[in-house]
Amino acid sequence: LAQRILGYIPKDQIHGKKVIDIGAGEGRDSVFLAKHGFDVLAMDVAPAGLAKAKKLASEMNTTIRTVEGDVNHFILPHSVDIIYSIGTLQYIHPRNRMQQFNHFKENTLPDGLNVLFAFIEHPDIEIAPDWGKNEYLYQRNELQNYYVDWETLFTEEMIFDCNSSGIPHRHAARILITRKPS
Repeated sequence: LAQRILGYIPKDQIHGKKVIDIGAGEGRDSVFLAKHGFDVLAMDVAPAGLAKAKKLASEMNTTIRTVEGDVNHFILPHSVDIIYSIGTLQYIHPRNRMQQFNHFKENTLPDGLNVLFAFIEHPDIEIAPDWGKNEYLYQRNELQNYYVDWETLFTEEMIFDCNSSGIPHRHAARILITRKPS
């Protein structure tokens, strides 16, 4: 998903664009974006993951900044050009979603992007056997509904196989890439 961002921003306009990777984990996507010239802030709830992200950035001869935070209540420290999140949005409790997505939108600069991946409900897919009690699926069109006032650049619903925790299962997910009006 991080590679798709490169298709929406001309190469000569990347340098200095601010990205926040919400739920950066061990930093693979954060480092990828930094290597391409973005100014990246990696946010995650796990300090150990952020330490690995900084180490990976160093090994890849680039830099990222990190901040610890819970996606349910995280306040962006500054406006950004891109909000990026893959594999984390399911931790936003349904009662917090409207508030958090409004916050993300308000803190995205004009013509900025929100590049998002969310696990969704699907009638043909059972909840994953390793799904946590603090994870919440989105309804099939819920993510798009938060962005009806933005330009949708790309959206796709997908079903894919997974073997996390050694238990074969399937997930349904939504990718949404939107642009804030200028």
